[in-house]
Amino acid sequence: MNRQVGTGPGEVTPDGCAVDFYALLPPMGEPEIIHAAVPAGAPILELGCGTGRLLRPLAALGHPVHGVDESPAMLARIPDLPTTCAKIQTVRLDQTFGAVLLASTMINVDPELRHEFLVTCCRHMEPDGIAVFQQNPPEWFATVAPGELETGGIRRVITSARREGPRMHVSVEYHVDERVWTHAWGSYEIGEQELVADLDAAGLRFGRWLTGDHAWFTAHPAA
Repeated sequence: MNRQVGTGPGEVTPDGCAVDFYALLPPMGEPEIIHAAVPAGAPILELGCGTGRLLRPLAALGHPVHGVDESPAMLARIPDLPTTCAKIQTVRLDQTFGAVLLASTMINVDPELRHEFLVTCCRHMEPDGIAVFQQNPPEWFATVAPGELETGGIRRVITSARREGPRMHVSVEYHVDERVWTHAWGSYEIGEQELVADLDAAGLRFGRWLTGDHAWFTAHPAA
């Protein structure tokens, strides 16, 4: 199983994500990718929406949005948007959406949990709806290594990266001014055949790749 641990100032969620840090993170082109992939004005459900880093720009682009996250502290950062506090694998809303989003590489969990996530996506899609996913691309698993990068005043330091079968275990420090957060997690690499089979088992069919690095892709209800 993936072991996820986080430390630093402010509240840290059960999966190791620091609320204060995620509230600082800006969008990095993701809303534009999603917006271009779904019909104009399509209602979007984001599973694992966090502090609304993607949800808020999508609303600004004209999409009615709804966010799901298990962390009340994360959702407290977006009180003006409709949200539900629940685990992705157990949430059952009384509505369906034209588009369902599972971003932030949350699909790269172990197969059992991934199946539950995909079933939730399928359950909340309109019959002609679309799901948009973000995964760690294959090249990431081959190239991730200790090092650092600074963007927008946030310095990210990968302190360790260790491969164990299909899983990559990564530990990262995030530096903003004098504040430091850490996060350690495991990311499960999904081969293309495995991905298609996983989608099929959840009642979905693969759509298309949205980016050349295969980080973003779509799926549709199989029926």
